Amino acid sequence: MEPLADQVAIVTGAGAGIGREVALQLARDGCNLGLFDINERAMLETADEVRRLGRKAVIAVGNVARRADVVLATQLFANEFDSIDILVNNAGILRTCKFLDLTENDWRECFAVNLDGVFFFCQAILAGMVERRSGNIVNISSWTGKKGVANHAAYGATKAAILNLTQSLAEEFGPFGIRVNAVCPGIIIDTNMRTQAEVLNRAQGLPDVASRAKSLPLGRPGYPREIAEVVAFLASARAGYMTGQAVNVTGGLWMN
Repeated sequence: MEPLADQVAIVTGAGAGIGREVALQLARDGCNLGLFDINERAMLETADEVRRLGRKAVIAVGNVARRADVVLATQLFANEFDSIDILVNNAGILRTCKFLDLTENDWRECFAVNLDGVFFFCQAILAGMVERRSGNIVNISSWTGKKGVANHAAYGATKAAILNLTQSLAEEFGPFGIRVNAVCPGIIIDTNMRTQAEVLNRAQGLPDVASRAKSLPLGRPGYPREIAEVVAFLASARAGYMTGQAVNVTGGLWMN
């Protein structure tokens, strides 16, 4: 039996990378999907793949950093589905540079997308979960949310804030039967963000990703589907006694 049969999940940043693989894994596990992304073309491709798996896919185009976009999207999903069982806050951006070169605009943009987006979607979805006294939220953080990393001040600060928010919501909403957990991918995951990181690393004279991957205990980069499988586990009854957790998926890069 599919572990998430006939449940409904919203996935942000569903157009590519980890978000796309999360949507597809949830579909394989039985979910119908509400997909949210700023890139309509990429999201339509994800929606087509979800439908080929025999699941319903509804898309909403918008920016997680704008509350109005989030409100419109959640209203659309509410009209299309009876309830929202799972929320995966995946949308995010990467900004890396030396701290003294970090602009105020990059700092604020990073917080707007990576943190405000989680706040907006959680506020929009949690009321319904409280009413039904059930629900699962999985927030995508990062290992850099657990350890400060040079040249990642803005990005790491947002990911650390996501971990604190995850714990706060887990404690506040646990009595309503709602579980809130986080996944912390390593920085060497084979996605568009990795490609962006590669360009930034070269510009700053830092080691390339391939060299860094060889230094990991598992000796290779991670793949989006490996993150997606952990997300799907946390969203399922198989993780029924887990809440407020931050699960590392780093190939051994970070073990705490």
